[in-house]
Amino acid sequence: MAEPMFAVDIAPDRSDIDAAIAKLCDSLPPLPSRLAEAIRYTLRGPGKRLRGMLVTTSYRAAGGGGDVSGLAAAVEMLHAYSLAHDDLPCMDDDEMRRGRATTHKACGVPATVVAGVAIIPLAARAAADAVGGMHRGAPRVAPIVATLMQAAGASGMIGGQLQDLIAENTPADSLEKLERIHRAKTGALMAASCKVGGMAADAPDTSVQALGSFGADLGLAFQIVDDVLDVTSSSAELGKTAGRDAELGKSTYPALLGVDGAMDRAIALARQGCRTLNEHNLLSQELRHLADLVITRTH
Repeated sequence: MAEPMFAVDIAPDRSDIDAAIAKLCDSLPPLPSRLAEAIRYTLRGPGKRLRGMLVTTSYRAAGGGGDVSGLAAAVEMLHAYSLAHDDLPCMDDDEMRRGRATTHKACGVPATVVAGVAIIPLAARAAADAVGGMHRGAPRVAPIVATLMQAAGASGMIGGQLQDLIAENTPADSLEKLERIHRAKTGALMAASCKVGGMAADAPDTSVQALGSFGADLGLAFQIVDDVLDVTSSSAELGKTAGRDAELGKSTYPALLGVDGAMDRAIALARQGCRTLNEHNLLSQELRHLADLVITRTH
């Protein structure tokens, strides 16, 4: 795949998010040592920090000018817990994630299950603290935390994961059914990442909804590219086990549309999301760059 067309330096955002996550890991409340170890292992794993960067870039696109890395870190906490649970033996049963052992292989299944559950309220507290620290006050805290929790809950990420598990060995017979699963499993948290960035910047509701629409389209494009890479890349390139979708009998976009057709759909979604932002004067170079990264990435 080609290099991203719209090159923007996103390394500072990634570094700020990593620093905020490290700070949260260093300030955990008193916990049993095995639980604290599993939480830190889960949160400190290497990653793209895409969802966190959607928070920071949406915040700036909506006119925000402060430090929003703490809120971005809270979103990354929710994503990290979902990956740890996704890899469990009762889910996708994977042993490698981001080039290292999955949490349950490193820390054990019981500690991973409890750590994942514990991370959810820790993320809610981190988001509340971050928004409060930005001097937005109580009126902003509750809606932002509620947006994140709804996206991570039964109507979003968790519900989508369950639908994905139920659909194993039952191939989707339509693009609509497949996209319905992944708009919840993957798209909901990415949409919320963009929305809370706008909310933290005190953007009007129309702007927040436009940012959310962009994030939802980008989340679906991200999942499609994930499916394509699972059949076209190696485990070494991906940092996780390649070919697991086929082994688990999952419905995938390449199986339904072919590799080229799937990539065409991902590109169309990214462009659609950018058009939405452009119509609301929110299409910053940074957000366009992240959209381009989603469809050109190799892992």
